[in-house]
Amino acid sequence: MPLLAEGRVLVRNIYLTAEPAMRGWVNAVANYAEPVPLGAVMRGPAVARVEASRDAGFRAGDYVTGAFGWQDYAVVSPQAIQRKVSDSGLPLSAHLGVLGLNGLTAYFALLEVGQPKAGETVVVSTAAGSVGGTVGQIANIRGCRTVGIAGGPEKARMCREEFGYAAAIDYKAGGLDDALARACPEGVDVYFDNTAGPISDAVMKHIRVGARIVNCGTASVASWDPIPMGPRVERQLLVKRARMQGFLATDHAARYPEAIAALTDWVKSGAIRYREDILEGIEHMPGAIAGLYRGENLGKRIIRIAPEKI
Repeated sequence: MPLLAEGRVLVRNIYLTAEPAMRGWVNAVANYAEPVPLGAVMRGPAVARVEASRDAGFRAGDYVTGAFGWQDYAVVSPQAIQRKVSDSGLPLSAHLGVLGLNGLTAYFALLEVGQPKAGETVVVSTAAGSVGGTVGQIANIRGCRTVGIAGGPEKARMCREEFGYAAAIDYKAGGLDDALARACPEGVDVYFDNTAGPISDAVMKHIRVGARIVNCGTASVASWDPIPMGPRVERQLLVKRARMQGFLATDHAARYPEAIAALTDWVKSGAIRYREDILEGIEHMPGAIAGLYRGENLGKRIIRIAPEKI
């Protein structure tokens, strides 16, 4: 262990998480974040326990979240710690999913960018995922009709039976355009886009006047260098007077406590359900990301690398 300098905090990571965005973090070309350099510790969110502290704001035994990376221990500045984990009665692992970046993304992207109104139709891609499943349930809370798009019959079932979607479409079954027409006979008011690519091209044909498209992820696109040129959406946006806007959760960091409080209440009341897929051992991390893109996980993919209690 390194010596702990004044103003620094030593944390032991307990849970790490596999995120689709990590593929972009190791690209050679920067996107919204600088690439992780070769030879550096891989960037990644974690829930950790403070082992020692030389900062007055933290003490040994505190549980905290932050981007502490793929390692057992990290020495960090207080500014690198996102927040302390309060004793909410929910599992510690939930602070990497429904109460972590995924839940925060669902909350702010849908409510601030999508701006759903009661009675509107909200369509969500990767609807059985940690973000998508939460988006659908928040839209239900707001009185919307929800339609989920997912890959495979089991994930479509999860959308309907676990996350409360009014309808779920298995895009792998083919006939996506016809399925959307049946599920959204009056069109789409809000599209929460986690994929880009062919799924989003199909949804764009069904947007209504004044629709809002939340550009939250581009998981279907293998590379953006060079930028792939597909169907053009400008005419559809023009004719429907629709709005498409990109989203990053970090733009709303000052309001994280608001979102975490609301999400905690919804989870504890049963208004929001979530599922976790927990693996044991840091050696699973690289394969866990590849598995996300193969659609193997059923629930938030989390890796436990240390016991919660000493």
